[in-house]
Amino acid sequence: MTPYFYTCPRKSITRALVTPQPPQYAVSNSGNLVCLYISHVRENECLSTQRGAIKGKRFISLFVDRGTGTLDSQECRKMPFGWQYLGRWSFITALVVVCGALVVFPAETRAKTVPARIIEFRHHSNEEIPRILASIHERCPNITRIYTLSESSVRGIPLYAIEFSTTPGYHQLYHPEFKYIANMHGNEVLGRELLLHLANYLCEQFLARDPEIQQLIELTRVHLLPSMNPDGWKVSTETGGKDYLIGRNNNNSVDLNRNFPDLNRIMFSNEEAHVSHNNHLLEQVDRLKEPIQPETKAVIRLIMQVPFVLSANLHGGDLVANYPYDASRSGARTEYTKSPDDQTFRHLALAYSTHHKNMANPRRHGCGHDGYNFGKQGGITNGAAWYSVQGGMQDFNYLSSNDFEITLELGCDKYPEASALQDEWDNNKDALIHFMWQAHIGVKGHVRDAVTGQPLPHTVIHVKNITAGHDDDIQHDVTSVHGGDFWRLLTPGQYIISAYRDGYHAMSHRVNVYDRPHHEAQRVDFHLRPLQPTMQSPNGNSITDTEYDETDDEMMRNHIVNNLRKKWLFRAYNRAISTN
Repeated sequence: MTPYFYTCPRKSITRALVTPQPPQYAVSNSGNLVCLYISHVRENECLSTQRGAIKGKRFISLFVDRGTGTLDSQECRKMPFGWQYLGRWSFITALVVVCGALVVFPAETRAKTVPARIIEFRHHSNEEIPRILASIHERCPNITRIYTLSESSVRGIPLYAIEFSTTPGYHQLYHPEFKYIANMHGNEVLGRELLLHLANYLCEQFLARDPEIQQLIELTRVHLLPSMNPDGWKVSTETGGKDYLIGRNNNNSVDLNRNFPDLNRIMFSNEEAHVSHNNHLLEQVDRLKEPIQPETKAVIRLIMQVPFVLSANLHGGDLVANYPYDASRSGARTEYTKSPDDQTFRHLALAYSTHHKNMANPRRHGCGHDGYNFGKQGGITNGAAWYSVQGGMQDFNYLSSNDFEITLELGCDKYPEASALQDEWDNNKDALIHFMWQAHIGVKGHVRDAVTGQPLPHTVIHVKNITAGHDDDIQHDVTSVHGGDFWRLLTPGQYIISAYRDGYHAMSHRVNVYDRPHHEAQRVDFHLRPLQPTMQSPNGNSITDTEYDETDDEMMRNHIVNNLRKKWLFRAYNRAISTN
């Protein structure tokens, strides 16, 4: 691997060298693998960029330590650099989201790579993944971005992801964030290959002006992580890929799908204590059953920093779409355990299973000797009804964020032969695309201050189902994100959707949600009026639907006040016991 020096047109930049393959890496003089390494640039030196020379700027040294994957930097900020290189243009961006948190170092390059359209149906190594992603980015530089998660694997392998968006690297208002994560269990490898081919397919179809794919990418920000457990994949592959367990765990022998904080325990305890705090529960974690692994930590940071709306975790060993809750409420080994959004989760699971060529087939064979055929129930199952799992990623997403996640078991064979990969891609392609569109079911909108027009993040969005005479509060709230925008996945029906935030009058809308396949979600916006300092009138709620009578208005206001009171009492209780 030959290192190439990048020089400024007028002055040389000392000790700055980059290896072009794989293009995500650079090499410091000390020999450490890095994402970007640059010495201090004196004020009379310059860097060449797409807009010409930048003078009078002082840049800092940046590098990621090979062993820990952590950032060594005096500042956290976005800094673009560009160099002329062998007659080609290479543009590298070092982006730090939060100091000590997610560090994104996409090597957005136009260096010559293998054309994206040539991806064989075979098993690809850990070293090949970044090269394949780079080749896709080279084909579609305007809609893709390659990045690595904040932590590498135990053995130091970066966790590579590729993003598809019309504004790569940036969250857009009203555009839901979606993710697929595969190869969490190292010996379950089909999802890993499917995501590489999905990335290639999205790029190629966008270039071919496929109207559905173009619209999907224009309306959605899609993240694909082909391998969460590259260490386990390597162990499984080197031992023949035939054992049901070898390679399942990470290099510390930890099952990553049991390693997330157990938020189900907190949720079920809140239910028993009649505490209505039902979302974003990570702050209530008071103990861990085992250390958080670096791969788990990287995904947790990703979940906390990107406002995902919908996601799926790709596994193998059976053929079924599994939905929350994964952990049983009573502690039983098998027990159907509904989440508050059971109806929506069933819809999401069916959205995948019914678009897969075999998953929902009631006449297919089950997996293993006398294995049960989940096709008899539409190719879906409640997780805890199958078998209870504590510390799983699926439920963690739902209870720690706004993200609705399901688990996709993609086939009986955990490590299928390479000769089967083409057929498996054909079996899953339509389902993978259709499931991404489910990020647009229900409603989306923004919450703003009615006086200033400023966005109001962290506003609670509560939903009551009033379809066909129902009067059911859905006891799982979502919150608006940093731009004040929000998404609430819902199935067709009639709902009362309310927004409330400390210091503001609550507001409610009566909304009819319609089935509009492969279209963006309906808009429902809120403009909240600040509370008057004197607080003279209790009639603070406003409503935009004349059918919503005053009795409903009063009930909703009482519900919100009770929620806030319970949350305050719970936090006060926590503070009290923590000081004793």
